[in-house]
Amino acid sequence: MSQFDILFQPLKINNLTIRNRIVSTAHAEVYATDGGMTTDRYVKYYEEKAKGGCGLCICGGSSVVSIDSPQSWWSSVNLSTDRIIPHFQNLADAVHKHGGKIMIQITHMGRRSRWDGENWPSLMSPSGIREPVHRATCKTIEEEEIWRIVGDFAKAAVRAKEGGLDGVELSAVHQHMIDQFWSPRVNKRTDQWGGTFENRMRFGMEVLKAVREAVGPDFVVGMRITGDEFHPDGLDHEEMKKIAAYYDATNMVDYFGVVGSGCDTHNTLANVIPNMSYPPEPFLHLAAGIKEVVSVPVIHAQNIKDPNQAKRILEGGYVDFVGMTRAHIADPHLIAKIKLDQTDQIRQCVGANYCIDRQYMGLDVLCIQNAATSREYMGLPHIIEKTTGSVRKVVVVGGGPGGLEAARVSAERGHQVTLIEKGEELGGQITIAAKAPQRDQMAGITRWLVMELERLGVEIILNTTVSAEMVREMQPDVCILATGGRPFIDQNPEWGAEEGLVVSSWDILNGTVEPGKNVLIYDTICEFSGMSAADYLTSKGALVELVTDDIKPGVGIGGTTFPTYYRSLYEKEVIMTSDLMLEKVYREGDNLVAVLENEYTGQREERVVDQIVVENGVRPNEELYYELKADSVNKGQIDNEALFAAAPQPVLSSSDKGMILWRLGDCVSQRNVHAAIYDALRLCKDL
Repeated sequence: MSQFDILFQPLKINNLTIRNRIVSTAHAEVYATDGGMTTDRYVKYYEEKAKGGCGLCICGGSSVVSIDSPQSWWSSVNLSTDRIIPHFQNLADAVHKHGGKIMIQITHMGRRSRWDGENWPSLMSPSGIREPVHRATCKTIEEEEIWRIVGDFAKAAVRAKEGGLDGVELSAVHQHMIDQFWSPRVNKRTDQWGGTFENRMRFGMEVLKAVREAVGPDFVVGMRITGDEFHPDGLDHEEMKKIAAYYDATNMVDYFGVVGSGCDTHNTLANVIPNMSYPPEPFLHLAAGIKEVVSVPVIHAQNIKDPNQAKRILEGGYVDFVGMTRAHIADPHLIAKIKLDQTDQIRQCVGANYCIDRQYMGLDVLCIQNAATSREYMGLPHIIEKTTGSVRKVVVVGGGPGGLEAARVSAERGHQVTLIEKGEELGGQITIAAKAPQRDQMAGITRWLVMELERLGVEIILNTTVSAEMVREMQPDVCILATGGRPFIDQNPEWGAEEGLVVSSWDILNGTVEPGKNVLIYDTICEFSGMSAADYLTSKGALVELVTDDIKPGVGIGGTTFPTYYRSLYEKEVIMTSDLMLEKVYREGDNLVAVLENEYTGQREERVVDQIVVENGVRPNEELYYELKADSVNKGQIDNEALFAAAPQPVLSSSDKGMILWRLGDCVSQRNVHAAIYDALRLCKDL
């Protein structure tokens, strides 16, 4: 651990000693229930991070202080009521007993929300200017409302203190109410709340004074700010340094959390939570710039994924605390693993942004590769315990994410595991995805799983197609089929797949088909594969039109990810066309003709190209399953009540002798990486 000693140096914020320099910064978890309370799922999610060694958890991104700042869309924490206090006490106790500290981010969202949710309020902003991302209309806030909200901040901070939390963080980032007043892009007022620098600072200053007076000098009060809004009419880095110094001079702010970029447009939103297409810590320089002008600790968290990054940042003196938030979502035990010299066992975040993209869809935050995260309350474990029963012989067929996770969990349980893959490498569709220009880090999911299988002594057999007879000869106690699927490009016979008129996105990304020069991609799925194929083809010099029958290309990709694709595809002059179905493909000389039809008008169009790529999802490879089904004691069936409750499958305690057969992942039906890993964990954790 000595090389990482700097990570474990305690440091005080105000009078609060943080045991190490690693922070899980505020994010909207979408776990709060019962009207925004921190109930069991919420508590256990943060307890796991504290158990894993995290020094400071700042929970509750965008937790609201006022009843007219809607919390239902994000299922965020509701600090506008005293009901939250006993829930906070449970949360604080759970984190403190493991030596961690816990604070919460508090805010009024202003215009950055939806009015058509809980209570249907009229949203407010300093000058009534609409927010693009949420398409939110709003009124101009009145002075009486300003003073009411100032008081609401103070009351919310008192509730956090009475609940035993260690501090509050004022959100003045992401275009919430405080920084809406700061920014001349949004604040056009000419009264005491706008115009001059001091007037634009006034709302935030009154909030800070009210909070500090309410909680006293020893309770931690931090402020999260941006280092640069990245808008020509917004707050640039020099202005933000001036703002930070202005608030720091009050001696009422105990720390600053600094991130890069505003996020009131789709393009800037993608900057705030950088996905794998960004370089490491792309906005560290902004946090370092703020640190130069303030006297209190500075926290920075954006695309910092591994301990070597954290070490370098701290040794360089850029900031005082390193936020590793998505890193903790991927592996809440990463600090403990560093301490135990097990850095190779850290399940490292790959920047897929499955977690945050779900949040921006109003769904609960989940990790693409760690299905136990946030499901601790269900009993899904991060640390797999050895079985106390008999050792079983487990055969896993298929080396995609579901098969790899099934093999890992089964081996952790202490069973004798063999994994067989027909290809020459493991990873399944992850391997294909990682060949796209913006998706290469997806390979990290496979890399970690393979390293774990090697550590656990799993027998891995490659380049072998498994037959039913081969499985029977192996006589496994449990056979898990994760044989995946194949591109479903033959759904419509008029596409001419059998005649070779169309190819799949897999063919393109795998390099089994040479890229054309003038290519039409027809994407019915509108997730990553079609966009990735377009990005890949244009990188090879192709002219590309991306056509979908949906409302827009990439509509199934989340809010922090589709903008990075759009940047790349627009730069490469990809034509993006919606509302057209591919009806038919035929050959005309050396060219192909795609017949497209508008569903709404029935009007047909034709494109003359030299290559047509169809992305229409996958069909399951289920032949082996049906050959083995009759041989199994459970006839291949999974008890859904047990599965959904994360309880042991009844067949495991059955007295019937013979092979248990399960299948998971795309060989059942197309879902995604997380679904395959989730099924593998909840099926195999009780083997």
